[in-house]
Amino acid sequence: MIKVRTVSAAMTAGQRARFDRDGYLVIPGALTASEVASYAAALDRAYAGEQEAGRTVPGGPMHLLSAVLHCPQAAGLTAHRRALPLVWSVLGWNIHIYHSHLDVHPPVRPAGARYRFEWHQDGGRQNREIETSPRPRMSVKLAYWLSDVSAPGRGNLTVVPGSHCRNWISGPPRRDVAWPDPDGAVPVLARPGDAVLFDRRLWHARSTNYSEITRKAIFFGYTYRWVAILDDVTGLSASRLAGRLTPMPLS
Repeated sequence: MIKVRTVSAAMTAGQRARFDRDGYLVIPGALTASEVASYAAALDRAYAGEQEAGRTVPGGPMHLLSAVLHCPQAAGLTAHRRALPLVWSVLGWNIHIYHSHLDVHPPVRPAGARYRFEWHQDGGRQNREIETSPRPRMSVKLAYWLSDVSAPGRGNLTVVPGSHCRNWISGPPRRDVAWPDPDGAVPVLARPGDAVLFDRRLWHARSTNYSEITRKAIFFGYTYRWVAILDDVTGLSASRLAGRLTPMPLS
C-alpha cells in the first residue's frame, strides 16, 4: 500500500490574484537557511564536476538541463512543501516535471559581456504552433534562489508583469543586435531561499550578472502528465535516488 503524504498551504486568494495579474509570484522564505546551504553545496559540486569533465569552462557559466540527473540532492526540491502546493493550485494534481535545469552564473565584467537578446516565453514550439491568443498556459516554472538577487544587476530573472497574456513583443532581427528591453520590464528581487513561480507564457530573460556574487538557482518546469518530458531520466537509477522521491502529495 502506497502512503500519500498530505500537504497544505495552497495558494491564497490574494496570491492567485497577483499570479493571474502579473504572471509570477515570489514565495519568500520557501527554503530555510540550512536548506539553502545544503542545496547550494550540492549545486557547487555539480558545477565543479562539469568543470572537471571539461563541459564547463572554469569560472564560466553553467546552464545544465536535467537537474536531478546531474545533482541528485535536488530531488528534495521537486515536491517541496512550501512551493509545490502553489503549483498544483494553478495546474491541478495531474502534473509532472517535464523540464529542469541547474544554473550557475559567475560575475561578468561589463567590458567582456557580449550582447544577446534573451527575452522569450518558455515552451518552444508551443509558441509557434498553437494559434490562440493568448496561448494556453500549459506549464509553470518554479525557481529556487540559492544566491542573493535582492538587488538589480545580479543576474536577476527579469520579467514584464502581465505579459503572459501577450503572444508577441518587439525584438531585433537577430539576437546579437542590440535592442532595448520591453516596456515595463523589471528585475525580480529575491533573497536566498525565496522561490519564484511563473507562468511559462510570461516574457522573461536572465539579466547579466555584473555583481560580485555568483548567481545560483535551480529551476523546475511542471506541466500536465500528458505533455512529453524533456528531461533525461534514463540515468536515474533507483539506487541513486532511494528514499529521495515520494508519491505526488495531495490535499
